[in-house]
Amino acid sequence: MEQERDSAGSGEERVTGGRAEGAAAAFERARNATMELHAVDAQEVDEVLKAAAAALVAATPVLLEANGRDLARMDKEDPKYDRLQLTEGRIRGIAADMEKVATLPSPLGRQLEEKTLNNGLTISRVAVPLGVVGMIYEARPNVTADAFSLCFKTGNVAVLKGGSDADASNRAVVSVIHGVLGRFGISSDVVQLLPADRSSTTALLQAVGWVDVVIPRGSQQLINYVRDNARVPVIETGAGVVHTYVDLTADVSKAAAVVLNAKTRRVSVCNALDCLLVHSGLLGVLPELVAPLDTAGVELRVDPRALEALSGRYPERLLKPAVDADFGTEFLSMTMAVKVVDSLGEALKHIRKYSSGHSEAILTEDAAHAERFVHAVDAAAVYVNTSTAFTDGAEFGLGAEIGISTQKLHARGPMGLDALTSYKWIVRGDGHTRPV
Repeated sequence: MEQERDSAGSGEERVTGGRAEGAAAAFERARNATMELHAVDAQEVDEVLKAAAAALVAATPVLLEANGRDLARMDKEDPKYDRLQLTEGRIRGIAADMEKVATLPSPLGRQLEEKTLNNGLTISRVAVPLGVVGMIYEARPNVTADAFSLCFKTGNVAVLKGGSDADASNRAVVSVIHGVLGRFGISSDVVQLLPADRSSTTALLQAVGWVDVVIPRGSQQLINYVRDNARVPVIETGAGVVHTYVDLTADVSKAAAVVLNAKTRRVSVCNALDCLLVHSGLLGVLPELVAPLDTAGVELRVDPRALEALSGRYPERLLKPAVDADFGTEFLSMTMAVKVVDSLGEALKHIRKYSSGHSEAILTEDAAHAERFVHAVDAAAVYVNTSTAFTDGAEFGLGAEIGISTQKLHARGPMGLDALTSYKWIVRGDGHTRPV
């Protein structure tokens, strides 16, 4: 139901307001807007999200024009180019994720625990918003829409700090969202886009008392910077150094298809395969295993045993001896490391040494090996006989994701609605006093 609220502001003012009035004023408006979100009921939240999804699709020409300006400034060989690029299909996908979020049950107010003490006090633990959520991200305009939808659904105000590479795209997306919020009489302060400069990043990381948590999404360099410089709490989303181990018992034809998908579906994303570990008993079929990668143009950085097995069987221009730095690298390109191991145990040791704790997979027909892998690997997502490309909030049924956490406190793996909530204790009594 569309209605008027006195605190509503124009979309254009709020998109550009941070530059004119300074970050501190933007943070104060964000904190104040948390109270307004308390007055928006769950049904209206869903109506807003559905309207915003439709508006994004309707604004496709405008979004593509803005995105084209961003793309024109970026080298097509830059790994971030694919992440930055919008297409009609990708815009429809962003809108579909927003619609999916609208259909999910709200976690707010959900009773997590309740008990009655011997003294008659009733104590319950109830899900509540985090408050003001800061997002710092690079060339990912989809994050702008995803962050809004997930934060809005969970009663959180979103303060967004996108990179300069995607500034025109981000501002176009936020302008569309602000237009929808205005139609419903909801203040545009509930989602703000800060200027795309370093000073805004610094201000957001120092916004103690205004911002409840900051979530970075981007390169390892960005994530390290946020972790090392933030004075507000951080939920760390890590880079993906992703491995797939092909066990001696693996079905080679299945494995070839899985490896191809994990590596080439979208090379610029954090769940893309970086290092293929192959049991030495499969050296004879290694050319068959990697043959589909040839067609896709994947450059292999291989250890000596793999090099011997592939010489003359894989294009010379795409076959290079590996150096130590190739193991533990997130390539974000059509490049993949290959290492031969003599056992599952050796594969697990390699993963333990080089994994970023994001996504790891085993391809095997041995159930015992699969279980050992699942229990031994310390990662946010562990796969058996499937592609790591599925590490994604939408694929996990979360509607969309705010990021993929590689830490272990509060949230881990794809972060959806539940990850944007905390809880509070509610204690009910009848004039109870605590004995001295």
